[in-house]
Amino acid sequence: MKHTDGWLELRHSKARGTSRLYRQTWLPDGDVRALILLAHGLGEHSGRYTYLAKHCTDRGFAVFAVDHYGHGKSEGLAGHVERFSVYLDGIRALLGLVRDEHPEVPVFLLGHSMGGLIAAAFLRESQEGLRGCVLSGPAFTSEAAPSAVVLWINRLLSFLTPTVPVTGLDPAGVSRDPEVVRAYVSDPLVHHGKMTARFVAEMMATMRTTLAGAADVKLPLLIMHGEADVLTSPEGSRKFHAHAASSDKTLKLYPELYHEIFNEPERDAVLADMTDWLETRL
Repeated sequence: MKHTDGWLELRHSKARGTSRLYRQTWLPDGDVRALILLAHGLGEHSGRYTYLAKHCTDRGFAVFAVDHYGHGKSEGLAGHVERFSVYLDGIRALLGLVRDEHPEVPVFLLGHSMGGLIAAAFLRESQEGLRGCVLSGPAFTSEAAPSAVVLWINRLLSFLTPTVPVTGLDPAGVSRDPEVVRAYVSDPLVHHGKMTARFVAEMMATMRTTLAGAADVKLPLLIMHGEADVLTSPEGSRKFHAHAASSDKTLKLYPELYHEIFNEPERDAVLADMTDWLETRL
């Protein structure tokens, strides 16, 4: 496996200004059979996917990733975003880069958690040039979602004091593997603070519109979700799968797994499920 990193400079399409995003690439030692664009989850960063990258490159898949705006090594205020579209801008820029570098190689989109929401929202805007998409524990709904009253108060705060911190994630829900949780908690590039009112308002709005627009998705689709996930609800994956217009769509549920299915004790089997699905669509 060959690893490189660098930076993406981009101007945002719907938000103000520009940003500089950290990017990473993992290439197989041999021929590149396909490209995977990886969108990581809320508060984390692309460096937590080295094990996944090793699995994929061993099978001839190159992996490309950015740290989202305000995440990891990228620019931006941690836990805050002015417009959710900022995250889609990063995926769009990364896709343009890999198409320039590997114009003839099939491209798949892979998103985990909030990255799954980003990927699905991106598909509603454009599916051109993508061979398929994999969503892992996508953030379409949550059992811990705030009440309607709390959401109304949060929307008000997002206009009056948009950067005020309001809520965070419970790291215990990440994985059943205590070593994974310990590494997550001690990782200085993971955001351990709260998310701002504007971020929560933008994400909740995107969750609603993306789930409601599932019928816009028509390309091959694999949705994977741990049924013991307490951070994002498997029910959201069931609904998105049921309403997606894809003629080739698969929902894979794992009864005992927590949120990060690629970091559970069964991760080798889960990763094999994913790459087996990718290989049959080459």
